Amino acid sequence: MFVDPLFSEELLQHIWQFGLFDQRHLSTIKGEPISIIKAGTLNRDAGPDFTAARVRIGGVEWAGNVELHYRSSDWRKHGHHRNQRYDNVILHVVFEHDTDALNIPCLELQQRIPKMLLKRYQQLKEEAAFVPCTPLLHRITEEDWQTWKGKLIRERFERKTSLFMNWLQQNHFNWEEVCFRAMAQGFGMPVNTEAFLQLAQSMPFVLLARQRPHLQRLESLLFGQAGMLAGSFKDAYPRQLQEEYRFLQHKHQLEPLPSHGWRWLRMRPSAFPTMRIACFSMLLHHTPHLFSRILETEDLPSLEKLFFVAPSPYWEDHYRFDIPAVRTAGIGKGTVHHILINTVIPLLHLYGKHMGLPQYQQRAARFLQQLPAENNRIIRGWAAENTIAASAWDSQSLLQLKQYYCEEKKCLDCMVGRRLIRGADVNECREDELGWTGEEEWELA
Repeated sequence: MFVDPLFSEELLQHIWQFGLFDQRHLSTIKGEPISIIKAGTLNRDAGPDFTAARVRIGGVEWAGNVELHYRSSDWRKHGHHRNQRYDNVILHVVFEHDTDALNIPCLELQQRIPKMLLKRYQQLKEEAAFVPCTPLLHRITEEDWQTWKGKLIRERFERKTSLFMNWLQQNHFNWEEVCFRAMAQGFGMPVNTEAFLQLAQSMPFVLLARQRPHLQRLESLLFGQAGMLAGSFKDAYPRQLQEEYRFLQHKHQLEPLPSHGWRWLRMRPSAFPTMRIACFSMLLHHTPHLFSRILETEDLPSLEKLFFVAPSPYWEDHYRFDIPAVRTAGIGKGTVHHILINTVIPLLHLYGKHMGLPQYQQRAARFLQQLPAENNRIIRGWAAENTIAASAWDSQSLLQLKQYYCEEKKCLDCMVGRRLIRGADVNECREDELGWTGEEEWELA
């Protein structure tokens, strides 16, 4: 008796879509011969699983929909017999046939799916390791890896730039303003991302642009809106900022953010929000048309140089207001690379895509391949499994793979998972090797 694996309708859809079953001498439960001309298009909305299918049954060609279930009795259990969306179903495909109560032609696949495919799927879904398919990763060719990484990078760009695109639509495609918001978000990563974004959104962009030529006004605006200029200070510098901000606040009816929204614990002093705001202020002061400069910069060293900014003199011996330090460290190479990877490069990609200028998309990809790989928990986890990221291109693709495929166990949506589950292509296996008993293991092609 066949032992039921960890089975899902998703797996059955995958098997039908890619023809991963023995298609020789197919017949319905009633013995009518079946020939699959077109499996159909997977439907991810309500209604039958596959649309626009073409199937020849008993010598007659049919066009319509295909519905899949684990058991044929699921048709009534799911209420399809009362749903008009299923009136045009031409074939009911099931793993196990258990009822003859339906008038729709039924195809059972239980004895036509190699058992090893089901076993591998079960192993991947139940595996609790860092990456479910770790023991089999060595079977994936370098060419396959590179193809899959390219798709993962495109997905990651789309995910990162969707918010940027919303901002562009809201502000009538002011790229400089979007760059300002995105850059603020980048300076806040990883723990103050939301607070920095709220800071950028708390003031009119045109007001910020007017203060850019005057560093002290610019700092007073940003620190004041961050809620960091309330109370009394001993040092002259924060008192000057406070006085400047009170004038701007009254003139422009500004509402500062609550100071408790900023996080300070368990981080290096150089990453304190005060230091990041000070460096961000200097960047905006030195480069008033930042997005235009990014577009003009064609090589990575020049792009890096844009972001290596030193804060104003007060921050040479302070990490926080009124608290002296012997010596401070400003923005470092790791932070610059983090901003380039997560903000600048996605912006370049979006601009090239939206404006129909592929040279910017190509430049974004080139920069990502030239930057060193990130060093974080996930990338170290991949390294422990002998999958080494040689560049930011690699690390970004591995982050995408881990976060949105491995952790969600979307093995059937992953090229690696699909290859490992399928083994060799069904139609490439010789009949005398498999015998179609469902007991054989497939080797990777």
